[in-house]
Amino acid sequence: MARDHVKVWAPASVANVAVGYDILGFAINGPGDEVLIKPGTKKGLKIIKITGGKGLPLDPEKNTAGFAALRLLEELGLQDEPIEMEIRKKMPFGSGLGSSAASAVGGVFAVHEFFKTGLQKRDILKHAVAGEQIADGAWHADNVAPSLLGGMTLIRDNSSLDIHKLYIPKAMQVVVIYPKVEILTKDSRAILSDSLTLDQHIAQSGNLGAFIIGMYNSDFDLIQRSLQDLIIEPQRAQLIPEFYKMKEAALEEGALGFSISGAGPSMFAMTNNSYVSERIVERAKKIYAAKKIRIKTYTSEINQEGAYLC
Repeated sequence: MARDHVKVWAPASVANVAVGYDILGFAINGPGDEVLIKPGTKKGLKIIKITGGKGLPLDPEKNTAGFAALRLLEELGLQDEPIEMEIRKKMPFGSGLGSSAASAVGGVFAVHEFFKTGLQKRDILKHAVAGEQIADGAWHADNVAPSLLGGMTLIRDNSSLDIHKLYIPKAMQVVVIYPKVEILTKDSRAILSDSLTLDQHIAQSGNLGAFIIGMYNSDFDLIQRSLQDLIIEPQRAQLIPEFYKMKEAALEEGALGFSISGAGPSMFAMTNNSYVSERIVERAKKIYAAKKIRIKTYTSEINQEGAYLC
């Protein structure tokens, strides 16, 4: 039996995490999307309202939240059930924080909760990935998986969604810096080379493996040595104002690592010390104020819960 109405929250996420392009991501506290569902008066799913996002389509087949929800409804044989959806975007669009992923997760998770399907979160993950795919054209779960499942996720294989959650050291924090310029994922992907050298592959594979070992052993020195993107960051950094200046400042203050969040322009620093996090935020404010660029910062532990009923 369906509920009278539901409201769910889907958090923002940081994808790639420097060493894991399209295979690593983690959820954060703060920004995200709310999705509400209630009984409707007409056959099928209708998106009746979107707030916080300009120009987003109300057509469920063209909307990430709607598309993900429709796929689950079809699986359940409930596509003709009259329901209404409202999407409240509470995070910036085109920020590199998984805006489309959070919407897709919110849409499918809201349907799941509304109809009390009894499914596990992992059972509905494929529908959330399909929802995000209509936004950027790629089938990848590095934003969707952490937004839905919480924590930091490693994707062994995107096509089969073979996904595993990593251990998070207790002291770990993340600082996200969002300069208010828009970079669309499609555009950011378009500049990437589709080839790399053998030396790059060897070095990046070593960094990824050592980073994972560092996480499980709470070995912050190893994490600091490993959290380096040798492939994607050098290609995308040009799109982000003052990227290298901000990176230098964060590392000077003691960050474990610093890189681009998803497709950018958001950036993230990992720390194991709240004072270091505070200092990085202060440095960011000074650097971008000098260039008259507005920024938004978020300091957060890694969000272990993911999407939830609220």
